[in-house]
Amino acid sequence: MARVLVLASGSGTLLQALLDSRIGEHIVAVGTDVPDCQALDRAQAKQIPTFAVVLGSDRDAWNRELLAMIEGYQPDLIVCAGFMRVLGSEVVDAYAGRIINSHPALLPAFPGAHAVRDALAYGVTWTGCTVHVVDHGVDSGPILAQQPVEVREGDDEGSLHERIKEVERVLLVEVVASLVAEPAGVRHG
Repeated sequence: MARVLVLASGSGTLLQALLDSRIGEHIVAVGTDVPDCQALDRAQAKQIPTFAVVLGSDRDAWNRELLAMIEGYQPDLIVCAGFMRVLGSEVVDAYAGRIINSHPALLPAFPGAHAVRDALAYGVTWTGCTVHVVDHGVDSGPILAQQPVEVREGDDEGSLHERIKEVERVLLVEVVASLVAEPAGVRHG
């Protein structure tokens, strides 16, 4: 059975979607950079091991510590589900082609941490979500799946982001399910 490790930084709604699906039985650990985030509570409620690696002043040390924690769980696939840090080259190289990320925009448009705000500021009428392979860039890896979401009149960052997350949860579960079903998993790039 494929071993999935999830990285999350916030409320954990993407994680919860995975936990509530058939993917839940594949999740071997949940890691974070925010020790008091709700994602850890969600994992602990399902008796899934958790860990936190807080970014201090030494990013290289953080990357090494994160890699060591990840390696301890021997994952076949790493899912960044609302993880708000860019993974260092040590992690990306060690798990090349086996790390995916869910992003609240139709990449390559609006990469980075403020995708929803950027989409609204640009004035697009459609945005959405993307699941992609993580590479050394920021939201620049090969795209695995996308789903559009209409920007409605009167939308603000909160309302649009919530509608994107509703679609994003479904899309992420579908992509992860397809990857854990494949013997070789994901290795695009």
